Amino acid sequence: MLAKSSKTHEAFFATATNEVVGKVDKQYAGIHSYFHLKEINQQLSEENARLNNALRENIAAPDSTKKFVIDTTTIDSLRRYRKFSYLPAAVVGNTVTFQNNYLTLERGAKQGVKKGMAVVSPQGIAGVVLDVSENYCRVMSLLHRNSKVSAMLKRDNNFGSVEWDGKDPSFLTLRNISKGAKVAKGDTVVTSTYSANFPPNIMIGTVDAITSDPASNFYTLKIKTATNFFTIQYVNIIANARFTEQNLLESSKPKGNE
Repeated sequence: MLAKSSKTHEAFFATATNEVVGKVDKQYAGIHSYFHLKEINQQLSEENARLNNALRENIAAPDSTKKFVIDTTTIDSLRRYRKFSYLPAAVVGNTVTFQNNYLTLERGAKQGVKKGMAVVSPQGIAGVVLDVSENYCRVMSLLHRNSKVSAMLKRDNNFGSVEWDGKDPSFLTLRNISKGAKVAKGDTVVTSTYSANFPPNIMIGTVDAITSDPASNFYTLKIKTATNFFTIQYVNIIANARFTEQNLLESSKPKGNE
């Protein structure tokens, strides 16, 4: 009655009503967003894979100096062949408390996943595919005593091998870094150019501590992992189009030793 009989009261009640409705809508929107976080994360993961597939670093032409090579993989506008491809996947199983930990991903042979493929999280590397079924795969996590990844210091490309000591899930060990390397706490550690699984320059972590072994010419570095294995939900599986060729060559007996 007051609102209808007076313009002043009408304006006051309209403002008050809008304020209440706005607060209710804000609370509803917050609740709605919370229950759709999984869907949003999946969309972000798929978008991340799409952007990764567009990176120039994933395309490199094989050396065809001696023989003309016809590659059926994607070719860019400069006629360079794609070497690395990304496939998004949801993490449906994960352990961090054992000496040998694994991830289970909802992608398998039907989606083109094969043993040996690299797995990366949005923050950094996560592991390597170990076993594959039709729609799932099991990944040897970086938090596995048998996990070894070729790594290098981003500062000067000095390389070594990253492994896990089975203790703290937040830290890795980088071995065989030459004492001639310029290394400092906080330096970035990335995948090296020598890995058949991982593309080069993928984030692994940062240097947390430096130990100098007086009996050798190498440093041992404590690395803070970029990937948080306690909260990992979505990853990308990376396929190297020439992985099999490189792996067979490196594992074969050199002809000079025959």
